[in-house]
Amino acid sequence: MAAAPVSNPGLDLSWLNLDEWGARAEPGKRGLTLDDLITFGDAPVDANPAAKIGMRGAAPDPRSPRHRNQYRTKADVWSESARLLYEEAMQRQWASAVDIPWEEVKPLPDDLEMAMCTLCTFLTQVEFIAGDLPGRFMGTVHPDQFETQLFLGSQLMDEARHEDVFRKRALVNGGGLVDAGFGASNLLTADDFTEMTARLHLIGEGFVQTIFRMGELISTNEAEKRIYRLSAQDESRHLAFGVTHLKYLMDVEPARAEELHHYLDIQEGAIGQSNGSLTTNPATGEALAILAGGGLDKIDEGFQKLMIMRKKQINEYMHRLEVIGLSDRRDRMAPSMKMFLEPIV
Repeated sequence: MAAAPVSNPGLDLSWLNLDEWGARAEPGKRGLTLDDLITFGDAPVDANPAAKIGMRGAAPDPRSPRHRNQYRTKADVWSESARLLYEEAMQRQWASAVDIPWEEVKPLPDDLEMAMCTLCTFLTQVEFIAGDLPGRFMGTVHPDQFETQLFLGSQLMDEARHEDVFRKRALVNGGGLVDAGFGASNLLTADDFTEMTARLHLIGEGFVQTIFRMGELISTNEAEKRIYRLSAQDESRHLAFGVTHLKYLMDVEPARAEELHHYLDIQEGAIGQSNGSLTTNPATGEALAILAGGGLDKIDEGFQKLMIMRKKQINEYMHRLEVIGLSDRRDRMAPSMKMFLEPIV
């Protein structure tokens, strides 16, 4: 039904076009999710050529300023799982202040407490970088691919919580923050979205996820186990985003494979300088070995378990490479990592 005529002078009601009204998104079994809105506009392969600031599906306003984005094609930033991962992130948020049973943290022998504080200091630094880096790229995503920006926002929240929770663990039981190296600060040199995804998500987040899983196994109380378990849950989303972004990129622009190899060369080289792990200080690896062994007197047993973890890190990384279409990476992987690869069956 058309709107009644308005006689008030000076009003511009040209926007009130009820003939084009009537969108009705229907909630599904999981509520009203981003997937339920796809019928009202999916992400285009190429962003608005005018690069105007305006949300996908809305009529463009000619007065709108240009978006200062760097990326305009879907391949540059897109992940097919971005919508699902964002929804999951919103539904599975947790708070370190109340969702961790801090009362379960009991006094530990000095060697175990110092080792845990060293590991937690390292992870605090790592997670600060893991939030800082994607935060730099949020403003480069065009509104036509807003799902990617929403996911990056959820990752920043996750990483902030990780930085917060590991700092709290280091300070809650008579230990404290220590010198645990400088984290994976070389990641901050990434200056392209896909470079960031390849180096941070594909390698960095994957390796840290393995540390989180090991952390749950070597923890001495339920508080620590829950910290590592919940953090690993978050890390899985970040890792999935990176894999699905790079898979989409390889599917639609396979000629960029050598570019990805170059990014991986950079990060694998940095890991090679740290003896095949993400740690940048021998103290962090030694702390992991003490925790895995159950004490300084069992550090040799702990190092054996640590080698199993590193082997798992590398082979899971190789599996991710195969998923995105870079199985030939096996032949050019950094020697300090390649030595852990299981043979092709």
